[in-house]
Amino acid sequence: MYQVIEGIISPVNDSYGKKDLVASHHRVAMAQLALQTSDWIRVDPWESEQAQWMETVKVLRHHHTELLRSSAQREGPDPSKISSASAALPELKLLCGADVLKTFQTPNLWKDEHIREIVEKFGLVCVSRCGHDPKEYIFNSPILRQFQHNIHLAREPIQNEISATYIRKALSQGQSVKYLLPDPVITYIRDHSLYTNDNSQKGKGKAG
Repeated sequence: MYQVIEGIISPVNDSYGKKDLVASHHRVAMAQLALQTSDWIRVDPWESEQAQWMETVKVLRHHHTELLRSSAQREGPDPSKISSASAALPELKLLCGADVLKTFQTPNLWKDEHIREIVEKFGLVCVSRCGHDPKEYIFNSPILRQFQHNIHLAREPIQNEISATYIRKALSQGQSVKYLLPDPVITYIRDHSLYTNDNSQKGKGKAG
């Protein structure tokens, strides 16, 4: 049984190279707007602010180090608290969809040593996706199968197939995304002309 302390959203670096990826300052701003009413999920811009794209495992290492540092600061220097703090050190897990779990099988996409470190040191929380069988992906991967005890499968009682890809496509076609995104995010997208057919240039501008 886990007690969730917080959730971290880490927008990817601009040099990730994904098609239609708007500039990171826009993505950070939209995530912050979307989380205005959340008291446990926060946006961390560290990954997006690096000089270049960083592999997932390196981002996890950074956030894990910061998590342990902040935990130690909260405990303070009192020696009497060391044993209890050590017994409940916070853990960091990668939240992903079953479609991401499948990509671990894609040749030359992930390094085996990175997959091993992610599932052994950190662990995964994998959300179900229509058309994907995470149990099969785990079974077919020697590394995932070895550390399957550290892969937690979250099955949603109500399937939601609305994805970021779907929303971007709808926006590019001029369709309404009302109720799919918070109103402040929709306003931001409109005001900055994001996800239109010519957004590759508009989205890459520097923040004023």
